[in-house]
Amino acid sequence: MKQVNKLLKQIPGARKLARIPVARKLAKRLGIISGNRDFLLEMLPKNSVGAEIGVHTGGFSALIINFVKPSKFHLIDPWKYEVSETFSDALYGGKAKGGQSELDARYEAVLRKFQVLIDSGKVEVNRGTSEEVAQNFPDEYFDWVYIDGNHLYEYAKQDMELYLKKVKVGGYLTGDDYTEGGWWKGGVKKAVDEMIETQNVKLVEIRNSQFILKKTER
Repeated sequence: MKQVNKLLKQIPGARKLARIPVARKLAKRLGIISGNRDFLLEMLPKNSVGAEIGVHTGGFSALIINFVKPSKFHLIDPWKYEVSETFSDALYGGKAKGGQSELDARYEAVLRKFQVLIDSGKVEVNRGTSEEVAQNFPDEYFDWVYIDGNHLYEYAKQDMELYLKKVKVGGYLTGDDYTEGGWWKGGVKKAVDEMIETQNVKLVEIRNSQFILKKTER
């Protein structure tokens, strides 16, 4: 990444060019942006206060840090292994062959990855369920929240309702896996569709399984 950034600095207008499709494809091959979420990274406001629910190993967290450059970024994840057969295809269930030890290792790896930013106060790692951690934040605290936690309908619905309160008016509630099917049986899509119909949000965009909602006045 350092070599790529150094190269970009040597090319006049390279950072502006990174916005156009050809350069975006090149950047994607170099691992600079997330292919199906690049538009989302470009949309989130710079120097903002944000949160990511469902951190896994921190891969997308790093992209958010590099492109959005949040002034304060909260990483929220229980890193808890789910033993139920319901989660047999989940990254924190059956796909985590090492069980809870593997989840603990992911958590420790995230701490190491962002240690400098944690020490500076720009990143805060919150290990706990999204419901538990939500109590730590005042209402209308975040400029945006990205939700990629438990995808089952009841949990996705709970995350969206809890964190909508924590987002400022004009801020964004966004997330992953707005799709039919999956091991979560379309739970995220159902929760998002219901929120659009019943809550003070405006649909901004749905693309590449990503949803973007903007909080509005009641």
